Amino acid sequence: MKQVITPYLSFNGNARAALERYKEIFGGELERVQTYGEANFPTPPGADDMLIHGRLRVGELIIMVSDAGPGRDVTAGNNVSLVLEFESEEEINRAYEELSRNGEVYMELQDTFWGARYGKVRDEFGIIWDLNFEKGQQ
Repeated sequence: MKQVITPYLSFNGNARAALERYKEIFGGELERVQTYGEANFPTPPGADDMLIHGRLRVGELIIMVSDAGPGRDVTAGNNVSLVLEFESEEEINRAYEELSRNGEVYMELQDTFWGARYGKVRDEFGIIWDLNFEKGQQ
Protein backbone atom coordinates (compact mmCIF):
# COMPACT_ATOMS: atom_id res chain seq x y z
CA MET A 1 0.00 0.00 0.00
CA LYS A 2 1.19 3.50 -0.72
CA GLN A 3 2.13 5.54 2.35
CA VAL A 4 -0.21 8.50 1.80
CA ILE A 5 -3.86 8.81 2.83
CA THR A 6 -5.92 11.23 0.76
CA PRO A 7 -8.92 13.12 2.17
CA TYR A 8 -12.08 12.82 0.06
CA LEU A 9 -14.68 15.53 0.72
CA SER A 10 -18.34 15.19 -0.29
CA PHE A 11 -20.68 18.12 -0.89
CA ASN A 12 -24.35 18.90 -1.54
CA GLY A 13 -23.93 20.47 -4.99
CA ASN A 14 -21.12 22.93 -4.24
CA ALA A 15 -18.05 20.71 -4.73
CA ARG A 16 -16.75 22.83 -7.63
CA ALA A 17 -16.98 26.02 -5.57
CA ALA A 18 -15.21 24.34 -2.65
CA LEU A 19 -12.47 22.95 -4.93
CA GLU A 20 -11.86 26.37 -6.49
CA ARG A 21 -11.81 28.02 -3.05
CA TYR A 22 -9.28 25.48 -1.74
CA LYS A 23 -7.13 26.23 -4.81
CA GLU A 24 -7.23 29.93 -3.89
CA ILE A 25 -6.24 29.11 -0.32
CA PHE A 26 -3.61 26.40 -0.86
CA GLY A 27 -2.48 27.03 -4.46
CA GLY A 28 -1.76 24.00 -6.59
CA GLU A 29 -3.43 22.64 -9.70
CA LEU A 30 -6.91 21.27 -10.38
CA GLU A 31 -6.88 17.77 -11.91
CA ARG A 32 -9.48 15.38 -13.29
CA VAL A 33 -12.40 17.74 -12.73
CA GLN A 34 -15.41 16.01 -14.27
CA THR A 35 -19.18 16.40 -13.99
CA TYR A 36 -21.67 13.55 -13.81
CA GLY A 37 -22.82 14.58 -17.31
CA GLU A 38 -19.28 14.30 -18.71
CA ALA A 39 -18.56 10.90 -17.17
CA ASN A 40 -19.27 7.59 -18.86
CA PHE A 41 -21.49 6.70 -15.92
CA PRO A 42 -25.28 6.61 -15.37
CA THR A 43 -26.18 10.20 -14.46
CA PRO A 44 -28.90 10.75 -11.86
CA PRO A 45 -31.59 13.21 -12.98
CA GLY A 46 -30.55 16.77 -12.17
CA ALA A 47 -26.87 15.91 -11.67
CA ASP A 48 -25.39 16.72 -15.10
CA ASP A 49 -23.50 19.80 -13.84
CA MET A 50 -22.54 18.40 -10.44
CA LEU A 51 -19.01 17.09 -9.91
CA ILE A 52 -18.58 13.33 -9.95
CA HIS A 53 -14.90 13.87 -9.16
CA GLY A 54 -12.28 16.57 -8.84
CA ARG A 55 -8.78 16.77 -7.43
CA LEU A 56 -6.55 19.53 -6.13
CA ARG A 57 -2.83 18.71 -6.12
CA VAL A 58 -0.56 20.85 -3.96
CA GLY A 59 2.88 19.27 -4.17
CA GLU A 60 2.47 15.76 -2.75
CA LEU A 61 -0.89 16.59 -1.12
CA ILE A 62 -4.05 15.61 -2.99
CA ILE A 63 -7.54 16.63 -1.90
CA MET A 64 -10.41 14.88 -3.72
CA VAL A 65 -13.99 16.15 -3.88
CA SER A 66 -17.37 15.22 -5.35
CA ASP A 67 -21.04 16.09 -5.09
CA ALA A 68 -23.17 13.45 -3.42
CA GLY A 69 -25.82 13.59 -6.14
CA PRO A 70 -29.58 13.97 -5.94
CA GLY A 71 -31.30 12.02 -3.18
CA ARG A 72 -28.13 11.51 -1.14
CA ASP A 73 -27.62 14.37 1.27
CA VAL A 74 -24.30 14.94 2.94
CA THR A 75 -24.21 15.66 6.66
CA ALA A 76 -21.34 16.32 9.03
CA GLY A 77 -19.74 12.98 9.76
CA ASN A 78 -20.31 11.36 6.37
CA ASN A 79 -18.77 14.08 4.20
CA VAL A 80 -15.15 12.99 4.66
CA SER A 81 -13.60 9.69 3.68
CA LEU A 82 -10.05 8.44 3.53
CA VAL A 83 -8.62 7.25 0.21
CA LEU A 84 -6.11 4.42 0.23
CA GLU A 85 -4.10 3.81 -2.95
CA PHE A 86 -3.03 0.20 -3.41
CA GLU A 87 -0.18 -1.35 -5.33
CA SER A 88 -1.86 -4.64 -6.33
CA GLU A 89 -5.25 -6.26 -6.85
CA GLU A 90 -4.51 -8.78 -4.12
CA GLU A 91 -3.85 -5.97 -1.65
CA ILE A 92 -7.04 -4.04 -2.47
CA ASN A 93 -9.15 -7.23 -2.46
CA ARG A 94 -7.92 -8.15 1.03
CA ALA A 95 -8.49 -4.64 2.44
CA TYR A 96 -11.99 -4.50 0.90
CA GLU A 97 -12.96 -7.86 2.42
CA GLU A 98 -11.65 -6.93 5.85
CA LEU A 99 -13.04 -3.39 5.99
CA SER A 100 -16.48 -4.40 4.71
CA ARG A 101 -16.81 -7.21 7.25
CA ASN A 102 -19.22 -5.93 9.92
CA GLY A 103 -19.47 -2.65 7.97
CA GLU A 104 -21.53 -1.27 5.09
CA VAL A 105 -20.59 -1.38 1.41
CA TYR A 106 -21.27 1.93 -0.34
CA MET A 107 -19.83 0.77 -3.69
CA GLU A 108 -18.88 -2.82 -4.49
CA LEU A 109 -15.24 -3.39 -5.40
CA GLN A 110 -15.21 -3.21 -9.20
CA ASP A 111 -13.39 -2.10 -12.31
CA THR A 112 -14.27 1.52 -13.08
CA PHE A 113 -14.62 3.81 -16.07
CA TRP A 114 -11.49 5.72 -14.94
CA GLY A 115 -9.28 2.62 -15.26
CA ALA A 116 -9.00 1.64 -11.62
CA ARG A 117 -10.31 -1.08 -9.33
CA TYR A 118 -12.35 0.78 -6.72
CA GLY A 119 -14.68 0.22 -3.80
CA LYS A 120 -16.11 2.32 -0.98
CA VAL A 121 -17.02 1.00 2.49
CA ARG A 122 -17.91 2.26 5.93
CA ASP A 123 -16.18 0.10 8.48
CA GLU A 124 -17.63 -1.18 11.74
CA PHE A 125 -16.36 1.95 13.51
CA GLY A 126 -18.10 4.38 11.12
CA ILE A 127 -15.00 5.37 9.12
CA ILE A 128 -15.55 5.69 5.35
CA TRP A 129 -12.78 4.28 3.15
CA ASP A 130 -12.29 4.78 -0.60
CA LEU A 131 -10.11 1.93 -1.88
CA ASN A 132 -8.38 2.56 -5.20
CA PHE A 133 -5.93 0.60 -7.33
CA GLU A 134 -4.80 2.27 -10.57
CA LYS A 135 -4.41 -0.71 -12.87
CA GLY A 136 -1.74 0.91 -15.04
CA GLN A 137 0.48 1.46 -11.97
CA GLN A 138 1.62 -2.18 -11.56
